[in-house]
Amino acid sequence: MSGLAAIAMISMTACNGFLDENPKSNLSSEGYLVSEAQAKSNVNYLYRTGAPTFDTGNGAYYGTNGMLGGYLTGYYKSEYAGQEPIVGESQTLSRTVSNCNSYMESLWQNAYRAINVANYSIKYTSSKYMDESVANQYIAEAKFFRAYNYFYLVKIFGDVPFYTEPFESATGDLTLPRTDKKTVYAQVVQDLKDAASVLPNKAFYDNSLRITSNVANAMLAEVYLQMSGYPINENHYADAATAAKAVISSGKHSLTANSDMGANSAYNKLRTTDGLPEVIYAYEYAVGISNATYRCAWAFPNAFSTYFKVTICDNVYGLVNGIENMYNDNEDLRHQPNQFFHWNYVFPGETTAKSLGATCNWYFYDADCLLKTAKGGKDANIIRYPEMLLIAAEGIAQSSGVTAEAVNYLAQVKARASLTGKTVSDYTASLSALSKDAFIKEVWTERLREFPLEFKIWDDCVRTQMFPTFSASNKGAVTFVNLIGAKNGNGYTFKESDMYFPLPYSEIQRDPNLTQNSGY
Repeated sequence: MSGLAAIAMISMTACNGFLDENPKSNLSSEGYLVSEAQAKSNVNYLYRTGAPTFDTGNGAYYGTNGMLGGYLTGYYKSEYAGQEPIVGESQTLSRTVSNCNSYMESLWQNAYRAINVANYSIKYTSSKYMDESVANQYIAEAKFFRAYNYFYLVKIFGDVPFYTEPFESATGDLTLPRTDKKTVYAQVVQDLKDAASVLPNKAFYDNSLRITSNVANAMLAEVYLQMSGYPINENHYADAATAAKAVISSGKHSLTANSDMGANSAYNKLRTTDGLPEVIYAYEYAVGISNATYRCAWAFPNAFSTYFKVTICDNVYGLVNGIENMYNDNEDLRHQPNQFFHWNYVFPGETTAKSLGATCNWYFYDADCLLKTAKGGKDANIIRYPEMLLIAAEGIAQSSGVTAEAVNYLAQVKARASLTGKTVSDYTASLSALSKDAFIKEVWTERLREFPLEFKIWDDCVRTQMFPTFSASNKGAVTFVNLIGAKNGNGYTFKESDMYFPLPYSEIQRDPNLTQNSGY
């Protein structure tokens, strides 16, 4: 199995101020890993490979793996869907093993490389060779990333090969069968709990961009929420709320405030500014070291490529087929021009706006990258504080009903987005009057509105087995229908087999113990 076998010695260098990476994870001698420097290098590698890269960027044409779920809904499109077969087939719910293979093989192999490095670090990092607190920190970080990668794999593929000991020799048995996803989830939960119990109660940006207890608890909240729905169907809503509330009560994170309703809104601050307390976890970029050029190229259609310094633009993950009707334009700041989205662009020094001809994503816009340097340096936000508020709200409502606490958490997110200045108190009465089912669906709706460009829509569709639909005549209203049998935004009908992607055919060829997902 190449995803397990290709764990060769990797040597990387990085500039000062960025994570140094020099993992040596395929060595079988316990005596090799004796230094704090090597332990740090192994763990640093985990920050830059596997799951953290899946939601950050793969290229100007493809976008990123996290977008694939949005394409399945039919509410997002890419100009290069024809060139990237997995995108086009996702939009039409017609994925084939052959056209998915190279994409899924890359995801599979990178995730298992990270898992093997994590397993090695967990096994061999020892207080015999460094201060015990330092060793415990690196082990905890390795457990976080092992959990992160397994979490991604089970969401994409379902049952997957599972192991917690490092493969240290290419001569070992690498032909593992698929393990029941519940077993994998149990290890993910334990790893995140272990990490949260050891790592410091700090904000990510106050901890030298290293994983903290709040990052671990935030991901644990996401995991519990996902486990509570399809296909695990274990009631972990109270656990999800508890994990989210651990972050909320930590005192280290908060919502970014709007300074105005324009360029200094919270959403524009999130677009332009690193280090905000709202950001629980991010993927680090730095101009000249690790460039985020592709992300800013996603902010415009291809026709605009000639106007900018980057070589290619592509309206990746552009909104289509009515999803924008989830917003009431008279009430919601997030759907105003130059907040999350834009439809026209005024070039510096000009007064006339140039039409984009489509809805494009302002959230990815980086002026310096596009107009000056062709090198983006803005970090990619992966987990934000409002998600913890919404997970806590849903978790409480699902387990205890519509309490004042749950209402307050949802109202905070809605109030910040209010175009009319409505406060938390203003929202409290109407939200408190909702039935349990209506309140929960209002949380689902707010997740759609708050994270349209952070790739959470498909996870929510799968776990709830409900699909959002929108009305042009009643903007702001969202109706949820049963996922299986519903038509996506492009008019194609969801099937049970659409819940997962196909395993890479190349991996099945190498490992006779692997079986393909149903429907492929």
